[in-house]
Amino acid sequence: MKDVEWVELGEVLEYEQPTKYIVESVNYSDEYKIPVLTAGQTFILGYTDEKDGIFPTEKLPVIIFDDFTTATKFVNFPFKVKSSAMKILHAKKEKASAKFLFYAMQDINFNHETHKRYWISEYSKIKIPLPPLEIQKQLVAEMEEQEKIIEANKKLITIMEQKIREVLSDI
Repeated sequence: MKDVEWVELGEVLEYEQPTKYIVESVNYSDEYKIPVLTAGQTFILGYTDEKDGIFPTEKLPVIIFDDFTTATKFVNFPFKVKSSAMKILHAKKEKASAKFLFYAMQDINFNHETHKRYWISEYSKIKIPLPPLEIQKQLVAEMEEQEKIIEANKKLITIMEQKIREVLSDI
């Protein structure tokens, strides 16, 4: 795509400290409704029954950003968080799609070996290509279709691996 504007992430994403959404109790249960999130690999640590300090639906979608590892997760449902080691990133909707920015961030190679917070000092200054909003929406739709194909293939692989185990167990 020619003539695409390059912008710093901090120009199209505003950050929010997660302090008011931190869970008070770690007594999680699958019977509860509100997920407790981390930007790390686990993503959903468990579910809480707390009623206060839930991230509001009207502010969704957002990207949660682990300030120490730079891991990101796209979130489009109400939640609470485990700790303040993350930033909640809001797309400036007149400029960018949160989902497009999330996908763009997945493509960033970033060295996060030093144990420190990265969003303000470094990561927010990384430049990404930012096509017009309509094009962003088209690209997101294409990527979501590809994700569906990837998920279907993962399920197929699981099924085929199970069939291989069954063949071997019949011996």
